[in-house]
Amino acid sequence: MRLPPFQRFLDAHRDEVYRFLLSAVGSQDADDCFQETFLAALRGYPSLREAGNLRGWILTIAHRKVLDHHRMRSRRAVPVAAVPDHPGRETPDPDDGVWEAVRKLPTKQRAAVLLRFAADLPYREVARAAGGTEEAARRNVADGLRALRKEWGR
Repeated sequence: MRLPPFQRFLDAHRDEVYRFLLSAVGSQDADDCFQETFLAALRGYPSLREAGNLRGWILTIAHRKVLDHHRMRSRRAVPVAAVPDHPGRETPDPDDGVWEAVRKLPTKQRAAVLLRFAADLPYREVARAAGGTEEAARRNVADGLRALRKEWGR
């Protein structure tokens, strides 16, 4: 199967990738991750050998950009007007809710839940994108959902 022109590929997957990134990193950082995802895709696109699973390929790249974003964010200093007496995050993100709770899950659970529900990938592709087995993907999704239910008291 031949690869479509990159612009057609981008047009076909942009909305889904953006929704995934929006749920994974929030509205403030989704644009940056989106650009980084498609820049990486543009660099790798000419070396792709087949067009069999472009959706899984671009969501894998997006997932890796999310991981990079969370790693970088955990190392970034947060400017504050005054130093609090007790360390910790004082201001919540403006888009708190279910996706904010998902973003607080451990890395593997967060990735599995986002890929399964935000990107609507089947467990086989979640496993491929996250780098594990299908059983591990199912376990991480189940553990993530259990943690979310526990946090919300349901």
